[in-house]
Amino acid sequence: MTIRPLHKSPFSMKQRSRILGAIVTLTAMLCISLDTVSAEPLLKPTLNTLFPPLLADPTEPRIAVMPWLAERSLQLDIGASTDLYQSDSKKFAAGVDFGTFSLLHRKQNFKFPVDAIDYQFGINASWKTPIHNDVLPFDEFSARARLSHISAHFEDGHYNTVTQQWIQGDCPFPIPFTYSREFVNLMVALSSPNHRIYAGYQYLYHSIPDGINPHSFQAGAELCLSKSSYIAADFKLLPLWQSSLNESRGYRGTWNLQAGRRLDFIGLESVRLAYNYYSGMSRHGMYFYHPESFSTIGIIVDL
Repeated sequence: MTIRPLHKSPFSMKQRSRILGAIVTLTAMLCISLDTVSAEPLLKPTLNTLFPPLLADPTEPRIAVMPWLAERSLQLDIGASTDLYQSDSKKFAAGVDFGTFSLLHRKQNFKFPVDAIDYQFGINASWKTPIHNDVLPFDEFSARARLSHISAHFEDGHYNTVTQQWIQGDCPFPIPFTYSREFVNLMVALSSPNHRIYAGYQYLYHSIPDGINPHSFQAGAELCLSKSSYIAADFKLLPLWQSSLNESRGYRGTWNLQAGRRLDFIGLESVRLAYNYYSGMSRHGMYFYHPESFSTIGIIVDL
């Protein structure tokens, strides 16, 4: 059975190919360091990004191992955001994002079959400037724009080897099915050394399957409790899929609450032990229609 779009995409197949080609080309161009005889390289890749990754957003490229507490599942994320260029004033930067977001099952004999995985890549630009205001408890304004592609897939952990069939479950589409999306994400933030608040908007300009509301919204806050410990909250309004209509209608709030501590007391300043409570629409493309609620505790590595 073939899934047919409910509505015609505003972009033709040729235009979509050109857009994806532009992302790949721009990413490749940014990855090439331009040297001259009399000047330093234009591109100086650094993981110390001008716009620091959002702590509690589970879709930020990162390195993380987060076992679920109530179920034998495991989140494994591998990725990073890199600034390839930063201006001398440190007010503007351009870079790339890449990452994988995996959902694994925990089996006996140290086996972890992958149930679902999302692949992301894209480009970004960020900007920041100091602010001087005696009323607001912030001293910096920053913004980030991303142009990204994500594709998602079911893997061997979602396949029944006895029946030799995919596990259909409550999926409204016959498995396997194609899921991908291209989007623009805009984020603004007010920050100080000890706290940050932010708000964002995402426009989905192409998706498979069609019928997904292109607009979503985001807000959050981060607060340092001490030099090493913090709490953070990320909230999104995500489209709610209506299987009976074969399209999204309305929104559902999606929370991720995180409390963590850096392991600097054992010399691991870049490693965080973090607890998360997640409730809302799944972050995985293969489960974009599925609401879920769970807690995790694990390790996040800040590169």
